[in-house]
Amino acid sequence: MERVHIVVVTGMSGAGRSSALRVLEDLGYYCVDNLPPALALQLVDMLGGELTRLGLGVDVRTGAFLEGAEQTIATLIERGHETEVIFLDCKDEILVRRFSETRRPHPLAQDGDVPGAIRAERERLAALRQLARHVIDTTEASVHELRRSLIDYIARGGSRPQMAVRVVSFGFKYGLPVDADLVFDLRFLPNPHFVEHLRPRTGLEAPVADYVLGSEPARELLADIERLLTHTLPRHRAEGKAYLTIALGCTGGRHRSVAVAEALGAWLRAEGHAAVTAHRDVAR
Repeated sequence: MERVHIVVVTGMSGAGRSSALRVLEDLGYYCVDNLPPALALQLVDMLGGELTRLGLGVDVRTGAFLEGAEQTIATLIERGHETEVIFLDCKDEILVRRFSETRRPHPLAQDGDVPGAIRAERERLAALRQLARHVIDTTEASVHELRRSLIDYIARGGSRPQMAVRVVSFGFKYGLPVDADLVFDLRFLPNPHFVEHLRPRTGLEAPVADYVLGSEPARELLADIERLLTHTLPRHRAEGKAYLTIALGCTGGRHRSVAVAEALGAWLRAEGHAAVTAHRDVAR
């Protein structure tokens, strides 16, 4: 059976376990929340050969099944799977405040005594915390900071997951792309629409691309955008962003924006970014 990297995410209710599992999913882990630990062995056997990364969420909602977590982890390790526990912790008073603000019930607070439920939960999870290879205190952490911390830990000095960059051309007359993170207005560039032999062509064709990119305003704009992205893309990636959409717009989305988007996409790929181009309105 192929060796599986198994990350068991556990910790205090309200400390961010669900958010942590979503991060693992973004990193390519097959995640199951609140699975009774004993069934994890069956899951690995059943999916063996089809996955190499598995994330398991374990908390006090598993009830009596929680007692088998330690043995399950030991068995997974004995079978040769790289298995580790990440424990999410938080100060009690912050947990109480979070449950109050979200109005969600604590799984152990059947009588409404949240502080007492938190103390009981710490006792039940004490053994798992001792097994944890990594403890993350989310007392002062935002969701984004938790995401960065997990990505850094999972990478462990290796390469961080690449951020997918999408360069989209569009026409302002048809509206802005709803998923755009950065928008650039190209309507000041020389317009091939007013050149008779270029009008029926698109920015995907060499004559139009040469006309647009051969102009000084276009060269200056591309240089400015490249300088901006050189500084900002690493910061977006460090923030843990999985996708970034750069939208370039002209009037109709057929000539200028298409040509510049293709040029920018080529530059991004040459710089080592996972970049693709799309042309929303080129066929309109």
